[in-house]
This record gives sequence, structure tokens and C-alpha cells, in this order.
Amino acid sequence: MADGAQPSFTSLKGQVSDAEWQARVDLAAVYRLVALYGWDDAIFTHVSLRVPGPEHHFLINPYGLHFEEITASSLVKIDLEGNIVMETPYRINPAGFTIHSAIHAAREDAHCVLHLHTDAGVGVSAQAEGLLPISQNALITIPNLAYHDYEGIALNLEERERLVADLGDKVVMLLRNHGALAVGGSAAEAWNSMYFLERACAQQVAALSAGRENILIAPESAHLVVAGQAVRAGQAYVAGLAWPGFLRKLDRALPGYAS
Repeated sequence: MADGAQPSFTSLKGQVSDAEWQARVDLAAVYRLVALYGWDDAIFTHVSLRVPGPEHHFLINPYGLHFEEITASSLVKIDLEGNIVMETPYRINPAGFTIHSAIHAAREDAHCVLHLHTDAGVGVSAQAEGLLPISQNALITIPNLAYHDYEGIALNLEERERLVADLGDKVVMLLRNHGALAVGGSAAEAWNSMYFLERACAQQVAALSAGRENILIAPESAHLVVAGQAVRAGQAYVAGLAWPGFLRKLDRALPGYAS
């Protein structure tokens, strides 16, 4: 490959099931969206998605590609132990799948696991009070938010049990001093939950520039109102409405993921 050229891959369309191909397209879209919004961290962090079917197989990024380069065909298929189960010229980052494998194994509903190291997410994860109820995005997110204390780079398999216990039945998590995580029944649901969390974190970082003493906490009564409104709207429904628009935006700005 010439310097500066895009990596090229043999298309897997027609070589895998229609269901797997759609999963590949959806996951590649999430990777590209992360890049488009400036939430990527070079070749680090990960998004994983379960392949439909009886096997516990998952798709994850090829280690070494930037998120803006990832395509449906370049994604690596692995099992729950992180073993590559389909021929590929790439390997995966074992630290990345330590977190993901634990959640996929423990949560049947966690088909997609999205983990980021954004400035805003890391910033709020390192704040003693965590995410504050100071914005609408925060009030939507907080009822579904968990926390996990930092234990080092995710190479220790023993950490998985503690991480899963801390996540419980929540769909988003701040990994203290580390970053953010979202899970969902689909790529669209995980992306939508992360979108709200990241917006809430960015808004908090901006608001705190005025000093903690000048921050206005939303009234307690509003906390309950927004939580109820979010439940009635339905996470899957809202994600399904928003997802096609995100894909259209991606097609305009960073096309090529569905190849």
C-alpha cells in the first residue's frame, strides 16, 4: 500500500450471511461515526458487536487501523475468549476485548459494547462528583449510569467480574480516570446512549469553567420528570429514529464504511 493510500480489503459481502453482513455494516458505521465526531483515540478503544446466530461470535476492530479507515469487511470476527475465528490479516488488541468479553458474557442484552477515551468523558470520569444533573442530557443519562474504579490498563482478567458487578443492569458507565462505556441491544442503541453521555460530559466540562460554586443543579422535581419522560420515549424507539439520520450524515461526510 502506498503511503497515504486507504487500506484495501476483499469484500466479504456474499461470503457471510446477510445477517452478519448487516452487523458488519452497522458496526463499521459506529466506528466511522466515532471518528466523525472526533471521539476516537488513534487505534485505541473499541466497539464490539455480536454476530447474529447461535455461536457467541463477535466483531471488533482490526488493531492498527484508525476508526475512519474501518470497513464492514475489515472487521475481525472472534469468539468470547478473543480467538480469531475467520481468516484475516489483522490481530486484535487483547486489552480491548477484556472489557467487552466480560459484558457480552454477563449481559445477554448487550449485543453492542462501545468504549471511548474522549477528553470530556475522561474529564468527568476523573471528577469526584461524577456526572452532575446540570443539563437535560445529564438528566436523561444519570438513571442509567454506573461507575467503575480504575484498576490499570484492562489486561487483568480478574477485573472483569468487578466491572460487570459495577455495571449491573445499567446501559452506560464512566470508568474512573479512564473513559466511558455504553451497551445496547443494537449498534444504534449503544451509539445513541453514548451520544447522550458524551454530550452531557462535554456540557459539564464547559459549565465547570465558571467554577463549581457557580454551577446550577437542576431541581430534584425535574430529575424525576425527565427520567419518566425518557422511559416513556423508549431507548430503542428513539435510537431507531435517530440512527438513519446519523447514517445519512456519515454517507455525506465519511462514506465507504459499507464495503
